[in-house]
Amino acid sequence: MKIPVGLVGTTVGPLTQEIDARWIMAYAAGLGETDSAYLDTLRPGGLVPHPLFPVAYEWPLAVESRARQLGDEIALRGVHATHDLTLHRPAAAGDRLTTTATVLAVAPRRAGAYVLTRYETRDTRGERVSTTDYGSVYLGVECEPEGRVPSPPWEKAQGEGDLAPEWTDEIPIAATLAHVYSECARIWNPIHTDTAVARRAGLPAIILHGTATLALSVSAALRHAPDGVATSVRRLGARFTGMVPMPSRLRVEGGGAPPGVVRLRATTPDRRTALVAWMEAA
Repeated sequence: MKIPVGLVGTTVGPLTQEIDARWIMAYAAGLGETDSAYLDTLRPGGLVPHPLFPVAYEWPLAVESRARQLGDEIALRGVHATHDLTLHRPAAAGDRLTTTATVLAVAPRRAGAYVLTRYETRDTRGERVSTTDYGSVYLGVECEPEGRVPSPPWEKAQGEGDLAPEWTDEIPIAATLAHVYSECARIWNPIHTDTAVARRAGLPAIILHGTATLALSVSAALRHAPDGVATSVRRLGARFTGMVPMPSRLRVEGGGAPPGVVRLRATTPDRRTALVAWMEAA
């Protein structure tokens, strides 16, 4: 199997969706969040969406672009590899948001073909709400290099082995978390919930979504932030380096460097690194 040549520059969308309180609350609840800021519709100023909420409204375009540009057999082999999200402003209940997806680069990797896609979301006034560069590796798939893979902003500031943790959280991962997250986030990819599909994609078993792993890590960072979930996050990103099985536990470590930036590392019970991440407050 091989990624089609000429993929870079192709665009899917625009797709317009209504954001409602139910969706914002469900995304947070799917992560096990209980803070009233995520769930209280009487809160002055409205609900606070989880910083990773944009992945929920971007997902329909991800499904469409994979189906149209890659085909089902290749699409099923996709696993999350990198994530770089800029929040221009938080989404809010009542928003009508329009998203487009454009392929930026294709590059060979040891495990398969890496495809980097940008999701740009704007409101009815044309103002940017979020921009995400989402990288997937299609396991066992070949490709010709096209486009340029940009260096993410956290790459120079972060290495896997040099984080000096200021705090550590242990997060239980239930056997059903991927199923709950799929429905609450409205992000359905069968490699996370269907063992037969996961095996066909070359995985040993179903695994937790990369976005869920990152969201849980960000939640841990917010619990240790002075302003808690009210912290205004400007940008965050991650490189995924391992799979999170279910059930299991996720160990998240965090530390600040430079000021205003939190560096994160999440590891599985066998001490394998699941992700290294970076979060910047506005």
